[in-house]
Amino acid sequence: MSPLLKVQNLKVHFPVYDTGFFRRQKGAVKAVDGLSFELNKGEILGLVGESGCGKSTTGRSVLHLIPPTEGTVHFKGQELGGLSKTELRAMRKKMQIIFQDPYASLNPRMTIGDIIAEPLLTHRLTQSGQATQARVQELMRTCGLDPRFVRRYPHEFSGGQRQRIGIARALASEPELIVCDEPISALDVSIQAQILNLLKDLAREKQLSYLFIAHDLSAVRHLCDRIAVMYLGRIVEIGTYDQICDAPQHPYTRALVSAVPLPDPIAERSRSRVVLTGEVPSPLDPPPGCHFHPRCPVAQEGRCSSEDPELVDWADGRMGACHDPQTLG
Repeated sequence: MSPLLKVQNLKVHFPVYDTGFFRRQKGAVKAVDGLSFELNKGEILGLVGESGCGKSTTGRSVLHLIPPTEGTVHFKGQELGGLSKTELRAMRKKMQIIFQDPYASLNPRMTIGDIIAEPLLTHRLTQSGQATQARVQELMRTCGLDPRFVRRYPHEFSGGQRQRIGIARALASEPELIVCDEPISALDVSIQAQILNLLKDLAREKQLSYLFIAHDLSAVRHLCDRIAVMYLGRIVEIGTYDQICDAPQHPYTRALVSAVPLPDPIAERSRSRVVLTGEVPSPLDPPPGCHFHPRCPVAQEGRCSSEDPELVDWADGRMGACHDPQTLG
């Protein structure tokens, strides 16, 4: 079975110009620097990594909200880069996004009824105003919102309720793929679990596929089928949740997992942490070879600083990019 989404060698570089009169380009911020992954129908793939590693840029580039510099994105076998604006607009009916900030992503001058109805009208999914209103109320009930509040404005709702509005809007066009761009990071901890449970229920009921972006591994524990770990614009390891969190192989993944606090205070005190030295390199001037080698505790002299490791299949079914033979084993 072919994957629903296939991303190959995706690169997104933002040009940097001189401040002088001629504004010559002096470099580029390599926000995404060669990503490849697949997402199957009904699957939830978590994309995790520290702030600034290119997660959100990846999500937006997959939907072509940010045009890729290089690489291809295939959705349902169709290469998005070769589509016209009209064809891409039609394709986006099946590809939606839930943004990180539920307030900034909602038009404050529109009622939530109009916000949720906008995709229905844009893609002409309802035949009458009455049918549109009925569909809006159905979506509100599905996402745990009271349909009586249909004429209220975003500022009249809490953060969790506003994120439910964003989810209802994303569901309006009956998508197959939803990019969830850190949808719980701006919410209180007590509300985060509710939103995660809602997303999980919707994925199961509607056979949705998620590209779930997060900077916290604990946020994807009960939601994602697989996890892709990202560092400085590249994926360093992909595997199931158990593989990534219980037996991480890549040195960066080990450090990321060791930073997640454990609920058991005895286990928390007794475990050893992997502490990385040095600063995260700038995406404007990433190091040659493996991007992680300046901070890697097992870096090999010469090879890691000159050869870029490929993302390859490892023995246990996961994928990783590392030159260390002990890691590969």
